[in-house]
Amino acid sequence: MENDEIPENANEHCPGPQSDLAGKSDSCQGCPNQQDCATAPKGPDPDLVAIAERMATVKHKILVLSGKGGVGKSTFSAQLSYALAAMDFQVGLMDIDICGPSIPKMLGLEGQEIHQSNLGWSPVYVESNLGVMSIGFMLPNPDEAVIWRGPRKNGLIKQFLKDVYWGELDFLVVDAPPGTSDEHISIVQYLQATGIDGAIIVTTPQQVSLIDVRKEVSFCKKVGVEVLGVVENMSGLCQRLTDFRFAKLTENGEQNDITERVLGYMREKAPEMLDLIACSEVFDSSGGGATQMCQEMGVPFLGKVPLDPQLCKAAEEGRSCFADQKCGVSAPVLKSIIEKLLVMNQWREELQQIGE
Repeated sequence: MENDEIPENANEHCPGPQSDLAGKSDSCQGCPNQQDCATAPKGPDPDLVAIAERMATVKHKILVLSGKGGVGKSTFSAQLSYALAAMDFQVGLMDIDICGPSIPKMLGLEGQEIHQSNLGWSPVYVESNLGVMSIGFMLPNPDEAVIWRGPRKNGLIKQFLKDVYWGELDFLVVDAPPGTSDEHISIVQYLQATGIDGAIIVTTPQQVSLIDVRKEVSFCKKVGVEVLGVVENMSGLCQRLTDFRFAKLTENGEQNDITERVLGYMREKAPEMLDLIACSEVFDSSGGGATQMCQEMGVPFLGKVPLDPQLCKAAEEGRSCFADQKCGVSAPVLKSIIEKLLVMNQWREELQQIGE
């Protein structure tokens, strides 16, 4: 709902939430919105002007969303930022998952603090062209729970947008919490005047996840945010055969490790198997997965990223999966998805023309 829209459940003859009579007129008596309307600030939000000034130096703004938690949204946000920075773009990564800020861990920035200058709050930098902002940098104890109601969360998001000095950015990646709650409404409301390029939605293949992703797509359509595409993450477990542990089950269910015996047999009898990749479906995708959902909802499908233990390890260690050959299963797929985004939206060509 926009600030000046009359709520659907409002009383007849509602004066409107921006009216001086909001929450005070006779027609407001008994309305479920009366208290909110009476106490809400009236008129344009003056902070939106400050946000617009800050965002004027940011060329592209990308939201990364998910319907459910635990689908790898923050991992994707981190690796997307690493990849864009490796392409020599100026990149900012803003973590607005207030209650579960995992970005500092995934960027190797745990224990870092925010510093202030006469220009505003300074992001914490991974590289000279990759800055990060997160509430995780503001917590005195990383184990401390953030127990905040909506208005306080919204206030911090607003502060991140108007007080952080990013400088000139090609891309601002916003890692949002799962769902469609206060944080999502706020970030869209605050950024809409300055232009949001769109949202990337991350899901896993099973219907339990896709049910909520459909709601995420619906949210984007309602608030006027383009869905840049959907990424199906954890699309089957894939890793080199030599990275597996082999075991033999006993009658009572215990596992006897026979990894060395199996690998020794392969080296001797079938050495060509040592270069193979083994894949197994982890989540049920019999319903067609994200591909089918994208066709039904008319949004782009960007690709499938396998569940790669090496990618999980890179996230745990706070490093880019593109920096070496360890993530040989997942890194090429992620790179292909990011290249597809650049091509589909003509971002590379546009930024090259601006730089000339």
